[in-house]
Amino acid sequence: MDEIEAEDAGFWRVGKYDKNTKLVDRLEKRAHLDCPMTDFKLSRVDLSHINLVNRNSKQGYQFVNSDFYRSNLSGAHCFKVNFSGCSLMKANFQYANLHCANLENCNLLGANFEHAKLEHIHWGEEILQVQQAKQSNDAAQREDLYEQAEEIYRHLRKVTEDEGLFELSGRFFRNEMIARRMQLPQFSGARLLSKIVDLFCGYGEEPLRIIGFTLLLIFVYALFYLLSGLRYEGEIIQLNLSLSFAQNVWHLLDAIYFSIVTFTTLGYGDIAPHGFSRFLASTEALLGSFTIALFVVVFVKKMIR
Repeated sequence: MDEIEAEDAGFWRVGKYDKNTKLVDRLEKRAHLDCPMTDFKLSRVDLSHINLVNRNSKQGYQFVNSDFYRSNLSGAHCFKVNFSGCSLMKANFQYANLHCANLENCNLLGANFEHAKLEHIHWGEEILQVQQAKQSNDAAQREDLYEQAEEIYRHLRKVTEDEGLFELSGRFFRNEMIARRMQLPQFSGARLLSKIVDLFCGYGEEPLRIIGFTLLLIFVYALFYLLSGLRYEGEIIQLNLSLSFAQNVWHLLDAIYFSIVTFTTLGYGDIAPHGFSRFLASTEALLGSFTIALFVVVFVKKMIR
């Protein structure tokens, strides 16, 4: 294996191949001998239907930091192959098997994954363009990188949705929307609104965020009711430091109860708002109606996929 590595490594790292070079056969042989394959130049080559499945190991073959620019890997068998750090720009992976492959820190711009098998791929937390945009100090360059990221995430969203990977598709959709938001002027209203939607429900992909927001809103309003006062059978329910701790806790529970029935617009009428609490109750009812409707829409969207 050491002899093959010494003789062959330079050949692959130069990247100049003639038409008679049997690239697929030579790469398969090298892979099956478990020789390292880092920094290889494999741009614009035909590797269709290449078999790189390492059947005798829990780890796949390594192609770390290699260049596959515009290469054809359609129908390739790349189960568990490590492509981390590779340039896959405009590479063709149509109908390829990429189960459990590692695509972290790859340049995926223009890569074609249509009809590829994409289960359990290691995509990384962020694609390369997003990482570069966060490190860039040039505004124009950042905008261009986020535009590329949006294009990549859009393609990944579509192909994973077509493959029935709806959770993964939802993740890519959210990242697509974040990349689009980052292209907007920093202090614009559109960017602020987009950020609020992200925090509130993850662009419709995280209904649990709405539940968390609901609980927080109910509790915050309850504290305001406790300070401004509520009326119950002619008595005022309000924080009073002259009362015992237990009595104030009961008042807080009453305020939480009133906040819940106001948020859900049930309005039993046993406890009524008093003074400034009337304005608070009206705003909470509006927010409650909107939040419940949004939760239903987001929940149904997730369920019908």
